[in-house]
Amino acid sequence: MHTLATDFPQKDNSHMTQRPERTEAVEYYFTYIDQVPAGDLHAYLETQAAETAALLKSISDEDSHRRYAPEKWSVREVMSHVNDAERIFTFRALWFARGFDSPLPSFDQNIAVSAARSEEGAWSRQIEEFSAIRLASRSLFASLPAEAWSRSGTASGNPVTVRALAFIVAGHTAHHVRILREKYL
Repeated sequence: MHTLATDFPQKDNSHMTQRPERTEAVEYYFTYIDQVPAGDLHAYLETQAAETAALLKSISDEDSHRRYAPEKWSVREVMSHVNDAERIFTFRALWFARGFDSPLPSFDQNIAVSAARSEEGAWSRQIEEFSAIRLASRSLFASLPAEAWSRSGTASGNPVTVRALAFIVAGHTAHHVRILREKYL
């Protein structure tokens, strides 16, 4: 039986330390990109995954249903959104990294959260899902050749580079973890 290794091959990852230029995504996405600290993105994704999983494990099953206001998502729904968004941003990165140039559509986060039915099932399963998705994202980003990071395409009607998408993955999670800490916990 083959298992996923969490240690990725050592190679030149200098492309994973270069922050996206302001021309690599529309300004809206810098709300997320700017939350990623300077340094090695791959190392940050790994650290962020461990810290986020630890935070989520500290939330009881009962508290995972909590909303900070009646019309707001529950903790579970926030994490369902984080998981979906990471899958989507990483797919976009893969699509453009591999040289496909067909534009990719946007997604309605409220439709996705509603369809996910994250209020059902085990909270622990949702935490495991986050960790598995992040491991897959890290694996993809670690495997990309240097030239793929500057490739770009159109997603949600806007140009974006693979590098920007990788930073969006990290920054989007950071954004929602901050909201969980400030408003839910």
